Amino acid sequence: MKPPSIHVRAFLTWLAIFPLVTIAFYTVVPMMGSALPVLKVLVLTILVVPTAVYLVVPNLMKVYFKLTSKKN
Repeated sequence: MKPPSIHVRAFLTWLAIFPLVTIAFYTVVPMMGSALPVLKVLVLTILVVPTAVYLVVPNLMKVYFKLTSKKN
């Protein structure tokens, strides 16, 4: 199967990252209180990036391939 274009991959990655960052921003960051902003960003990225790379993006790719294979 042909891999999706770089534009599709960028969109799917954004589609994974945006909700994860939003959720973490409103749940995890407030728990960190007055910690340094760079520490907050570090924790946020430690949680969001692996979740996106190992769970969300692969599932979005599966959905993308299912949707595009039905068109052909």
